[in-house]
This record gives sequence, structure tokens and C-alpha cells, in this order.
Amino acid sequence: MKKFIKYSLLTLGALLIVGLSGFYIWTQQTYEPSDELKNLVGEVKKEDGWVIYEPEEWNKAEGVILYPGAKVEPEAYSYLGQQLSEQGYVVGVPDVTLNLAFTNINKAEEMMERYPSANTWYIGGHSLGGVAAASFAHNNLKKIDGLFFFASYPAGGDDFSQKNLPILSIYAENDGLTSAEDIEESKRILPEDTVFHEINGGNHGQFGMYGPQKGDNKAEISAQDQQDLIVETMVEWMEK
Repeated sequence: MKKFIKYSLLTLGALLIVGLSGFYIWTQQTYEPSDELKNLVGEVKKEDGWVIYEPEEWNKAEGVILYPGAKVEPEAYSYLGQQLSEQGYVVGVPDVTLNLAFTNINKAEEMMERYPSANTWYIGGHSLGGVAAASFAHNNLKKIDGLFFFASYPAGGDDFSQKNLPILSIYAENDGLTSAEDIEESKRILPEDTVFHEINGGNHGQFGMYGPQKGDNKAEISAQDQQDLIVETMVEWMEK
């Protein structure tokens, strides 16, 4: 009996190690920034685990924190960061542990500490990054002035329906990973005045710039066009 228990524990331990190893390998198979993005923004620099874009004249004292989608490298959102910075916002996209934002939900605090003069902060994320950003916002309502989702929505436990927080939800017509039904279902845990905006012809992967994503549908517009529409929608929402 003792030998059976011993061998059973050894087998379970081996299976656990194999499972964890497989999970780790999976998290390291990331989506890298596309050549199109590199041509648009040039060299992307990362400092202290953040891709940061500062405006030339920072007169708004407003910041944007964007949590990346699962296994998407932060550099893939550089075009969004660059374009938003040209509108006067300081923008930060963080590295996250295992390339999964839910492992670093409180990562936004680093950006806030880095720019203490900023008196207005918007936080959000793409796909799984949006779920993590919503969790941070739900637990830090006094620190956040707005929450945005790119093809994303809160986890069921983060109910904002009775919270006084401006929220923007941008989704895409041809998204193969976050469906229109998912967005519709999310409305029950979001405030009535949440702004919803659909990008016609867009898809899931083009909320960043990292090329095709497994399970996604083909976009009918270019990645740059989709990104420009995202920036336009965000700026209009933030300025209100």
C-alpha cells in the first residue's frame, strides 16, 4: 500500500511538472510586433518594463495605461501609444509576467508613481488585458477616471453596473475571438451610460499590430485604419 501511494505521488508530481512546463512554453510563444508597425513607428524602446510614449508638450496632465492581450508583446501597441501621445496623453504599455496581464493586475501603479503630476488616468486593455484592467479599476475606483475595453469586458465578479465610472467598449465586426454576443452580454455588468463603438470590418488582432491571430477572422480594413479609428474614438471619449 505504501509503495502504491509513493508511486501515485511520484506520478502526480511528474504530471504536474509536465503540465507546468507546457504552460510556461505556451506563454512564451508570443505575438510580436509586425513589420507594418515597425515601419510606422520606427524603433520601439522599452524602459523598466514599459513601452512609454510621452507627448512633446504635456499640458493635459492625463495618462493612458493599456494592458496587452494574452501573449501579445507590449511593443505591438506602439502605434496606438504614439498616436495618443500626439494628442497630448502620456501612454504606457507594460511587460507582464508570463505575458498574461492577470498575473500583474496592479502593474498600473508603477505608471502612476512614475508620473505623479498626472491628475487623470484612463486604464484599459485588449482582450484578456481588458479583464485585468477592469479588475484593477474595480479595486481602485478613486485612482481611475475612465476604463476602456478593446474587444474585451469585465469578469463576472467585477460588476460596474452601479459604479460611477465612465467606460468605453470598442469591439470589431469581424472579431473571431470576442463576439458581438459577448459584448451584448457584458452590458448587464456595465453602467447604462457606457459608450459602445463597433469598428466595421475590423478584427481581434488589429487592436494591436502583430499580424494574424489563431481563431480570428479576416479583417476587411487595414491594421492602420483600425488603429486610427480606435484613437479617434478614444480621444473623443476622453475629451468628453
